[in-house]
Amino acid sequence: MDYRSLKHTLEHLYSTFDFESRIRSDPIRFPHNYQKREDIEVSALIASAFAYGRVESFSFVIEEVLKRMGPSPYGFLLSLKLKELRKYLQGIQYRFSSEDDIMAFLYVLSEILKRYRSFEKAFTYSFVRPHISTAIKGFVRLATSIRIPPSLKISGGFYHFFPSPEKGSACKRLALYLRWMVRNRDIDFGIWKDIDPSELVIPLDTHIARISRCLGLTSRRSADWKMAVEITENLRRFDPADPLKYDFALCHQGITGICREAICQQDPSQCPILC
Repeated sequence: MDYRSLKHTLEHLYSTFDFESRIRSDPIRFPHNYQKREDIEVSALIASAFAYGRVESFSFVIEEVLKRMGPSPYGFLLSLKLKELRKYLQGIQYRFSSEDDIMAFLYVLSEILKRYRSFEKAFTYSFVRPHISTAIKGFVRLATSIRIPPSLKISGGFYHFFPSPEKGSACKRLALYLRWMVRNRDIDFGIWKDIDPSELVIPLDTHIARISRCLGLTSRRSADWKMAVEITENLRRFDPADPLKYDFALCHQGITGICREAICQQDPSQCPILC
C-alpha cells in the first residue's frame, strides 16, 4: 500500500472511531473513575498491569483490587504497612500471579511511591530521550531491586508485572500505561509532562501485530520490542507529534478480526478496512 492510501486508511480509522462507547470495554475506564491526579496515576498503573487475557476476567480482578484499596489508591499505597497486605488482598489471584505475587506487586509500588512521591518521577528518573525504553528499563530495574519481605512467597507471576525491553519483551502493558499518562487527547489523561507524546512506543499485542503486518507497518514476525518500535516509527511518518493516535482504533480493529493478514497480503484491495 502506498503512503497516501495508508495515511487515508489510518486517518479514516481514527476519525470514525467511537471512543466514548469503546471506553466501556477498555481497562482505561478504571482510572476514569477518579478525579485526583495521584489517584488516576496509581489506579492506571494497576489497571494496565492486569490488562491481559480475557476482558471479563481481568476487569473483575482490577475492580476488586481497587475496591479493596478504598476511595484513594494513592493514599492506600502511601500509608501501606506490610502486615496489613494480606488482610486487604486475601483471596485475589489472576492467571500467572498468586495472592503473594499480587501483594508483592502492591508492596513494591508502595515503596516506589514512598521514595519518589509519584510514578512519573520514578519513570523519568532514568529517561534518556528520545528512547522511551530507558524509562521502562529504569522503572523495572527499580521495581525488581526492592527487597521483597520473606513472608511473601513470590513466583514468576510477580516478575510478570515488570517486563523489560532488555529481555525483548514488547512491554505492552507498561507502554499502554505510558500512553494513558502522556497523551492528552481522546480518552487518554495527559497528566505527565516530562515525556512527549512523540516519544511513546505503541502498546503491542497480537491484535496490533496482526493488523500492522496486514497494513505493511511491520515486516517482523515476532511481537517483541523491536516490532513495537518499527510500527511506531512507521506511524510517526503520518503524525510525527502523536504517532499513537491510531493505537486505540487499530487495536480494536484487530480484536474484531476484521482484517485478515493472509487476505490483505495477497490482494490489498480486498481488505475490509480499506487497505
